[in-house]
This record gives sequence, C-alpha cells and structure tokens, in this order.
Amino acid sequence: MATSINSAQDLAPVYSVDPAKSRFQVKATASGMLSSFGHNPVIAIRRFTGEARFHAQAPERSSVRIEIDATSLAIAGDVNEKDRIEMDRAMKEDVLEIDRYPAIRFEGSGTQAIKITEGMYRVALAGKLSLHGVEKNVEFPCNVTAAEDNLRANGEFSIRQTDYQIKLVSVAGGALKLKDELKFTFDIVAHRKREAANA
Repeated sequence: MATSINSAQDLAPVYSVDPAKSRFQVKATASGMLSSFGHNPVIAIRRFTGEARFHAQAPERSSVRIEIDATSLAIAGDVNEKDRIEMDRAMKEDVLEIDRYPAIRFEGSGTQAIKITEGMYRVALAGKLSLHGVEKNVEFPCNVTAAEDNLRANGEFSIRQTDYQIKLVSVAGGALKLKDELKFTFDIVAHRKREAANA
C-alpha cells in the first residue's frame, strides 16, 4: 500500500502558481480608539511564487510550497493615506523586520481529502509556516478544483503574531492597535507545468 501511495505522489502533476490570477491577503482586526471607524487593515500580498502537486486518484497526498516576498506586502482597504503610510512603515520595519526576514514560506501536504463532486475536493493540509524567523506547524482545510491543465485552491487560516515572536505595535499615536490574530485568505490559481504535462 505504501508503495502505491508513494508512486501516486511521484506521478502527481506539478502545477506552478500564477500570481497574476491569484489573490492572497491578510486581514487584521483593530482595537483602540480608531477601531470604531472601521480601521481593520487588509494587507495585500503582491509577490509570491509556489508549486503544488495534485493527483485526482490520491488527493490526500497533495503537497504545496509557497514563498512570499515580505517586501511586497502593502496596506489595502479603506484607510486614509496618512494612516496607510504609517501602518505600512510599522508593518515592514517594526513588525515583520523585512530587512532581517525578507521571505515568508509555507510547505505542507495533504492529510485527508473528500471528493465533493467531479473535479472538486475538500483537502486538509498540514505543514510548516516560516515567518519572522520562526517555524510553526499549521493545519487548515481548503477547497480544490482540478482540471487537466489548471488547479484552483481557496481557503483561510489564522495565526497569532506572538507565536512568531512578533511584537504587537500601535500606530496613529496609539489610537490604532492590532489584535494578536491575523487571518490569511487565499484564492490560488496554478497551471500545470509543461514538462509535467508532456511527461
């Protein structure tokens, strides 16, 4: 049985992430005086790369690797320009310390999968998230839609900043603070690699 499972994984088509067609962002929840004005920052992740392996005959053996360029993170959403500039500076310099930790990485594999309908699956992923020089285990489900040449996965997961030795900072003179929890949401589109498709 182990041999057949490993063989299925070895033969799984490889898909390359298409950042231009994908969406990846982080949602933070504000506290403090300005939180009542709806200042819940959304952080857009603009540059990332990655690969996924997926085989319809063994979806629970899926694997994924994503690397995010931390310098590409940018404050989005309904925030005035003055606060946006200060929040962006604080995020990159004080929170993520991007000069020391320029990359965020996730590498994981499937643990179980349920076929919803033809070409659609609910896959549970488990892996390691490397952020701010700290590596932690994370687990989360995602929805996967698979076609012969394209793969799409969407879902969300949450982390606590303090688990990654990130200090909680405030901006706007302390009127806006961010809570510990961050929620990552993703809608990833990937295309089957040509060499894999021709194999």
